[in-house]
Amino acid sequence: MDRVAVFPGSFDPITLGHLDIIERAVPLFDKIIVAIGTNSSKNYMFSLEQRIKFIEDSVAKFENVEVMAYKGLTVDFCDEVNAQFILRGLRNPADFEFEKAIAHTNRAITNHNIETIFLLTSSGKAYISSSIVRDVMRNGGKYEILVPDVVRI
Repeated sequence: MDRVAVFPGSFDPITLGHLDIIERAVPLFDKIIVAIGTNSSKNYMFSLEQRIKFIEDSVAKFENVEVMAYKGLTVDFCDEVNAQFILRGLRNPADFEFEKAIAHTNRAITNHNIETIFLLTSSGKAYISSSIVRDVMRNGGKYEILVPDVVRI
C-alpha cells in the first residue's frame, strides 16, 4: 500500500515555510497531495486558480507531489484520495496545541486510522505565516524573501 499524505491548508499564498515542509516530507511518503481547502466564507487574497498555479510551479520538481482543491472535512477528503496521513507543519508551541486538538478530533470523527504527522518548520522559516505575508504584500513590503519565486503580484 502506498503511503499517501495530505498536506491541507489555504496556501494564500504558499510560503517558504510551506515549501520547507513539503521538501522535507517528499522522501517520507510515496505521494503528497497539497490540498487547498475552500471556504466560501473566507476572503482570499489570491483566487483558487492562482494558488493552485503558485503551488504547482513551486513543487514541479517533485514527482510525488500533486495539488488538489477540496471542500468539506479534511478527513473526508483523505478517504476520497485513500490517504493514511495528514501532514502538518509546526512553527511554535501555539501551532502544536491547535494542531493537536484538530488531530484528536480527526481521529474521533473518522472510522479510519488517519495519522497526523507533524514536522517542525526549519528554524530560519519558523516566523513565516501566510497572514503575515499578505499583510506585508498589502503594505508594499519586501515579501519576496518570504515566498517562492513564483509568487509575485
